[in-house]
Amino acid sequence: MNPLTRSKNTIILPVLIALTLICFGLSPTTRAVDPPLDGGYPHGNTAEGEDALFSLTTGFGNTATGFDALFSIIDLGTLGGTYSAGQAINNRGQVVGESYTTSGELHAFLWQDGTMIDLGTLGGTYSSARGINERGQVVGSNTIGSGESRAFLWQNGVLTDLGTLGGPSIGSTANAINNQGQVVGASGTSTGELHAFLWQDGIMTDLGVLSGTFSSAQSINEHGQIVGFGEGYSFIWQHGTMTNLISGRFAIPYDINDRGQVVGEAEIDPGTADRAFLLQGDTLTDLGTLGGESSIAQSINNRGQVVGVSETARKKVVHAFLWQGGTMADLGTLGRNFSNAEAINDRGQIAGFSETASGDFHAVLWTK
Repeated sequence: MNPLTRSKNTIILPVLIALTLICFGLSPTTRAVDPPLDGGYPHGNTAEGEDALFSLTTGFGNTATGFDALFSIIDLGTLGGTYSAGQAINNRGQVVGESYTTSGELHAFLWQDGTMIDLGTLGGTYSSARGINERGQVVGSNTIGSGESRAFLWQNGVLTDLGTLGGPSIGSTANAINNQGQVVGASGTSTGELHAFLWQDGIMTDLGVLSGTFSSAQSINEHGQIVGFGEGYSFIWQHGTMTNLISGRFAIPYDINDRGQVVGEAEIDPGTADRAFLLQGDTLTDLGTLGGESSIAQSINNRGQVVGVSETARKKVVHAFLWQGGTMADLGTLGRNFSNAEAINDRGQIAGFSETASGDFHAVLWTK
C-alpha cells in the first residue's frame, strides 16, 4: 500500500480495528469493528440505546470510568454524512478533522462554537485536517483536480497547496503545525521515495531518512523539535539533524510537547503487543492499558496529560483514554463499543471520535 493512503492514527489492535500508519484518513468501516450491542458494564452503565447521547453529555449513565467519569462527551455531528472524526484541537477549543458530506465525499472540517464548516478541497474530492495552531491555521491532506495528494494550509477561508519535494505522483500530506507556522509531514521526492518534510514561509525542506527510503514527520513543538518514524526506526529532528529516538525496539512517536516529552506506541517487551509510551529524556514509561493487551498514546499537552486508545478487558471493545499522574481512565463512548482520543489541549479538552448508539462514527469533544 502507498504510505500516503494510510492514516496517522495507527492502532495496532489486529482483532479489533484496522487503522494503518500515516497521512490520509480511512473510511469508518476500516476504523473499527461493529459488534452488536451487548451491554455488560458494571451496574448496567452502558448508556446504550436511545438515551445514549443524553446520558453521556450530562454525565448520567456515562460509560467512562475512574477519575474522569464526569467528563461530558459532546457529539460534534457531521458535514451531512454518517461519519466524522476529530483529529486535532487548539487551546481555543477549535476542533479539526474529517467528515463525509451529504454527497459521500470525505472533507476536512473546522468545528467551533457548535458549528462545523467544510474546508473544501483544492479541486479533488478528498480532504482531511490533521493539525491546528493557536492562530487558527489548519493543515492536512487533500486531492487536487488530477487526483494527486497535496499537503494544504487553510487560513481565513483560503486553501494553499504546500507542494511536494518533487514527487507529484506520490504527493504530500501535512500532519502538524506549530504557532510559528512551521508545518511537518511527508512528501514524495523526485526519486520516488517518501521523506519527512518541514515547510516554512513557502519553502519545503527535506528532512531525509536515517535508513531506507521512507520517513514521516508526525509532530512539531514550539521549539522546532520534530518527531516521526521511518523504516524500522523512530526519530527526533532538531538543530538540523535527525537522530534515532528509541533504539532497539519497534516504536512510533505521534506527539511531542514543549517540554520535549514524547508519546506514541512501542513494543515495550520483545514479542508483546504494542503499548502506549511516554518518553522523557532517556526514561521510557509504559502507560498500561484499560485492561486489554494493546494501547496507543496519540497526544500529550504541556501539562503532561496523555490521550489515546486502548483495548479494554471486554472482547472487541476499544475505548479512548486519558492518562495523568500514573493513572489511565476510560473516557467512554457515545453509546456503543468504540471511541478514540486523538488530541488534547492545555485546557484538558479532548478531540476524537466515537461509535454512536446507531452504529455511526462521529467526531466528539470531551470536556469537563
